[in-house]
Amino acid sequence: MKTKTLQTGLFSVIGVAAMLLILVAINFIAGQVKQRVDLTAEHAYTLSPGTKAILKKLETPVQIRFYVSQSADGMPVLLKTYAQQIDDLLAEYQQNSRGLIQIQKLDPEPDSDAEDSAKLDGVEPQPLSNGERIYLGLSVSQLDQKEAVPFLSPERERLLEYDISRAIARVTTPDKPVIGLLSSLPVTGMPATMPMQEQGEPAWVLIEELKRDYTIQQLEPNATAIPDDVGLLLVIHPKAISETTQYALDQFLLRGGKLIAFLDPLAALDAQTASSQFGAPPSNSNLDRLLKTWGVTFNDAQVLADMNYVARTGQGRAPAVLALTEKAMNKDDIATAEAGNLFLVFAGVFTGTPTEGLQETVLLHSSKDSQLVEPMLARLPGDGIANSFKASGTEYPLAIRLSGKFKTAFPEGKPNPPANEPNEKKEEPAPTEPGLKESKQETTVVLIGDSDMIQDRVAVRSLGNAFGQRLFMPANGNLAFAQNVIDQLSGDSNLIAVRSRASSERPFTVVKKMQSEAEASYRSKIKELEESLADTQRKIGQLQSGKQEGQRFILSPQQQEELVNFRKKEMEAKTELKQVRKKLRADIDSLENRIKWIDIAGMPALVALTGLAFAIVKRRRSAAR
Repeated sequence: MKTKTLQTGLFSVIGVAAMLLILVAINFIAGQVKQRVDLTAEHAYTLSPGTKAILKKLETPVQIRFYVSQSADGMPVLLKTYAQQIDDLLAEYQQNSRGLIQIQKLDPEPDSDAEDSAKLDGVEPQPLSNGERIYLGLSVSQLDQKEAVPFLSPERERLLEYDISRAIARVTTPDKPVIGLLSSLPVTGMPATMPMQEQGEPAWVLIEELKRDYTIQQLEPNATAIPDDVGLLLVIHPKAISETTQYALDQFLLRGGKLIAFLDPLAALDAQTASSQFGAPPSNSNLDRLLKTWGVTFNDAQVLADMNYVARTGQGRAPAVLALTEKAMNKDDIATAEAGNLFLVFAGVFTGTPTEGLQETVLLHSSKDSQLVEPMLARLPGDGIANSFKASGTEYPLAIRLSGKFKTAFPEGKPNPPANEPNEKKEEPAPTEPGLKESKQETTVVLIGDSDMIQDRVAVRSLGNAFGQRLFMPANGNLAFAQNVIDQLSGDSNLIAVRSRASSERPFTVVKKMQSEAEASYRSKIKELEESLADTQRKIGQLQSGKQEGQRFILSPQQQEELVNFRKKEMEAKTELKQVRKKLRADIDSLENRIKWIDIAGMPALVALTGLAFAIVKRRRSAAR
């Protein structure tokens, strides 16, 4: 018997050891194969098609140096976890690059060669509260081109893949992109016009920021052609744009250029609007000829009011001035993933269905509690809109992106130029140019229904001047949104297909739903008790204010009895209301505790029960022998 027991124990030990060796072997082989299966709902660990297309075009090795303070004692746990996510993502880049992405992981300890390398690469240390400095950044280089991401902030987790892919795209295409700028507004500033005026109007902050990364080429508002070196055209409030200029935009687009247009049904900050009286025609803009061909309509005769996104101005609540939250944004798109709150002033909406071959992506939209109103009503202070408001039940697009192959809006060729001014010299009309009829490659157009949103008075807060430099801070997410869109379209075309990544923070939607249902079951009772309490307090007030003449301090016996009854009823209502709210909190706490214990003890209990079941089955089989 003892020999049999000893053999059984020996076999069990050998079996466990064999299973351990098999698991180690499988793990080693799987590690060499480097194949992963992404089971997350959002495919958070799978590279986007745009990133894969960028990697597929690589012909020369690209070096990525990943700097992370691994040995720093003060490195926050959040950053350590995030560093591991970055490391995993970089492994995906390496695996999909045919060996052309070379990863080097460095720990820049103080006074080390790695720290010197980080400084040379433009990766900056971040100070902690204890005075220690940590590194979490990367540098991408190819030949003599280098691009740094100084600090990989967890706050930009959704844009992590985009930031890395953009850096790779920039080092592989080193030429500084050229952006054309066409506007009827003084976006690049104005010189001093008055004799006593020391300086003119400065350029918009957005334009100054763009000049750091791009070559800005300003075009006349009535331009008849777009230069060949312009890859992206930024159109801001093209007021009274001619068909000749629209034809130039049309041909620019068909030859492969990209277009961003800030249109407006009522440009509140345009000098024409600011100096006009009510009833004067508003300063609006449109690209009607082009949009019609694309199957889209921009309503330049009405502005949007939205009761869910009412902003506060100096004149109070303004339903036609929108303070958009993340609910109004496309969180799966790079342009709006981390835009924050946006502030739109008298914005217009887009309607229609894009023509065949074009794909529409809505970037910003209203809520269903919205309505289109006349510009004059939108400019009136007070509750003019709110008093006559009627929800449309429609989520209106406020900003859209069109992608695909575009067709010309001018099939008959180049239109004749506008009529000459009386004092201008007349010119003979040039022969009609046939022009391009359809784009040979896919391109992109982004349309935004407000131009005021990127003006300084809306987008930034001035902090004064220091050493001759203007200081400012963003007032909202408007500049970030505009820069994201420009950045996305000015780089590699495949960057548009790089989606916003899912956040590692997974909301407990089931728990929240259960809590919501628990609250709903008590809501009607709480409301009933609150109404009863308010009614009782109102009657007490009526009794005390209804004293007869001469009863300044004394109530009649009947009034005193009624007051005692009402006071008693008030106390009972308050007590019951307190008990109901206490029970609601207890139920929610109980729900959270149950879920917590299921999470903690559920899996160990399941493993223990499974082991127990196997033991019982094995014993029965042994007994049967």
